[in-house]
Amino acid sequence: MSAATSPAADWLEGGELLARTLRDAGVDTVFALHGGHLESFYRGCIANDIRLIDFRHESSAGHAADGYARATGKLGVCVITAGPGFTNGVTAILNAQLDSIPTLFIVGSPPLREAETNALQGGVDQIAVTLPMVKYAHRITNTERIPDLTALAIRKATTGRRGAVLLDVPIDVLHMRAHKDDVRPAHGLTINPRPAPHPDEIKAAIAILKASERPVIVVGGEARYSDCRDDLVALAEATQIPVVSNTRGMGVFPSSHPLNGQIVGNLALLSAQRPDAALLLGTRFGFRLAGRSTAFFPDDAKLIQVHSDAAELGRLRHVELPIVADVGAALTTLRAAATAETWPQRPAWIEAVTKAPAKMLGMFPHKQGPKGIHPFWAAEAAVRAAGPDAAIVLDGGEAASWAAFHLRVNQPGHVQGVGYLGCLGTGPGQSIGAQVVDPDKRVMQITGDGAMGFHIQEFDTMSRHRLPICTVVLNNEIWGMSIHGQQIMYGANYSAISELRGTNYADVAAAFGCHAERVTEFDEIEPAIARAYASGRPSCIEIMIDPDVVHPVTVAALGTISDEKREIMIPYYENIPIRPQA
Repeated sequence: MSAATSPAADWLEGGELLARTLRDAGVDTVFALHGGHLESFYRGCIANDIRLIDFRHESSAGHAADGYARATGKLGVCVITAGPGFTNGVTAILNAQLDSIPTLFIVGSPPLREAETNALQGGVDQIAVTLPMVKYAHRITNTERIPDLTALAIRKATTGRRGAVLLDVPIDVLHMRAHKDDVRPAHGLTINPRPAPHPDEIKAAIAILKASERPVIVVGGEARYSDCRDDLVALAEATQIPVVSNTRGMGVFPSSHPLNGQIVGNLALLSAQRPDAALLLGTRFGFRLAGRSTAFFPDDAKLIQVHSDAAELGRLRHVELPIVADVGAALTTLRAAATAETWPQRPAWIEAVTKAPAKMLGMFPHKQGPKGIHPFWAAEAAVRAAGPDAAIVLDGGEAASWAAFHLRVNQPGHVQGVGYLGCLGTGPGQSIGAQVVDPDKRVMQITGDGAMGFHIQEFDTMSRHRLPICTVVLNNEIWGMSIHGQQIMYGANYSAISELRGTNYADVAAAFGCHAERVTEFDEIEPAIARAYASGRPSCIEIMIDPDVVHPVTVAALGTISDEKREIMIPYYENIPIRPQA
């Protein structure tokens, strides 16, 4: 029987082929916003039991796929329509790529036959826009190729240094049918390569750590994608080396472990000596790890850096021992080598690192002042009320920084925060992605009033999908990091487009069907959050905080200018040196 006369069941629509391929790759949830270009795919998802979570803005849908991937360690999938749907999603695509999050973005487009006809939503070359910001981008022009090209995109997103990929699927390619005998199958959907370090590199790493007096292990985001907890704990215990983590690495090494110094920024709190050696596991130098500064590691510290991307080894800082490898594979061999050695005892150093967080507690003795609750203590109360097993999503500038200090999690993927794009407004989408993973888990989004304004409409998404996320808004009625930086630079009375009005965010959330309360007293915070979770609904707890309190990170981001230095102070980056005039 020829293909032309074969039964209808032998012919598969493009949307069905795409949905089946995703299902075979283990995808059970897709984050989206409706667009007619993708109707065939939606039908395929329904037929293949793939859950569709729809949003009010494409960027939030993309952030949700990102949040799902961070929470699970698996591929996150976002599907958005052509033209403005695509351009709305670009921020989420780049945010996922810069943070190395395995995400697949599928975008619709006008029919191939309508090229250069001024077609609806056809005025942008979506591949050309995307190529500079993703690992891989491709337009599928043949229905028969949907499975194998989708598999290729998934492999690129989930192997090596993970990241974002994009497939552009025109509406005619999705709606056309292909005979099953002509379809190129999807191979290699679930490969998991684990490149291992050379034995000589392991010997050298052990020698550096053994000879050091103040070593530390730093856990980064790549560790989250390796099943390496047991090996990491065993290595730390065998060597008696304290462990710190960046936000993406938190939970890989349990916060409750006595060797945990919590977030890596606590190294800056060490009053005397800093680490003389560091084992960096899946983390990279940049503004999230002190950049060129010596705030965490002195210039003479011996650094061992394990990362899947060789380009990151030695960026900004000299690395004594660069190792291109999977973090899990490296830890397996490091553990075996370390347990065969006798290690020096460093009780004073362990105490210095693990007790460093306590120094912050004494910096802010007053929980409340005449202008509002102190943000340090507001964040502490919120994190404590969420409980030790909650997933915490951070959004905003100073708001996220206040909360990050208090995080104590014992499972990987339980913390999500602002990354290398410095993107605000990620919180609603990421918290939805985290909640979808486990509907019974407590999820808390902690954000500022500035960041909340980007995607406040996603309270509607939470309500429609019955996602009981608790959103805590630290409201000081200003762009905190912005105005505080301005006033440090230009004087206490200066501000430029950095003040907000007294919006009642609790009222806005209530209008979307959420449980909502505004809190003005410190002692009201925990009871309000308890009521929020007890409601079983999405909720918003708005906490009025003191606008005059400046986070130390804001001050540190501006640097310092001494009498000996001639520099121009600028926010966020190194100061600009003033060159002598000729």
